[in-house]
Amino acid sequence: MESRAKSMGHAIHPILIVFPLGLLATSVIFDILYLITDRTGFQVSAAYTIAAGVIGGLVAAVFGLIDWSAIPAGTRAKRVGAVHGLGNVVVLVLFAVSWLLRRGADNWDPNAGALVCSFAGIVLAGFTGWLGGELVERLGVSVSDGAGVNAPSSLSRRPRARGA
Repeated sequence: MESRAKSMGHAIHPILIVFPLGLLATSVIFDILYLITDRTGFQVSAAYTIAAGVIGGLVAAVFGLIDWSAIPAGTRAKRVGAVHGLGNVVVLVLFAVSWLLRRGADNWDPNAGALVCSFAGIVLAGFTGWLGGELVERLGVSVSDGAGVNAPSSLSRRPRARGA
């Protein structure tokens, strides 16, 4: 099934998600570098990349919701899409909480809670990213009108039936 929100023939949601995912992953790298080196610039950079990642994630979510609403009800794709979307909402909340916990500190110094939120958020983002890949790669969502919205999981080792 084709995406409802397209630009120049391509679905907008998959184009936009690379920015928040990359920014949030980079913030975790900055946190790790800060913990290793204790250099001030890393936690400041982490805070700014978290803010940009959360804003970008909210923009990408709008287009993901538009696409999800077009998936036929009662299909595996609809269920996977719901878990993918709700999981990503939790990812954004975790990073937003991490940002808020840093906000009042000198130089955006992350406390343990901020770090736990960020690290949990990036682990969850890995899972929700896999689900997004499952939607596109296995179930054909946002690919074409002839996609198989009831194809089995790519982990099942069962081949996708032609025309499914």
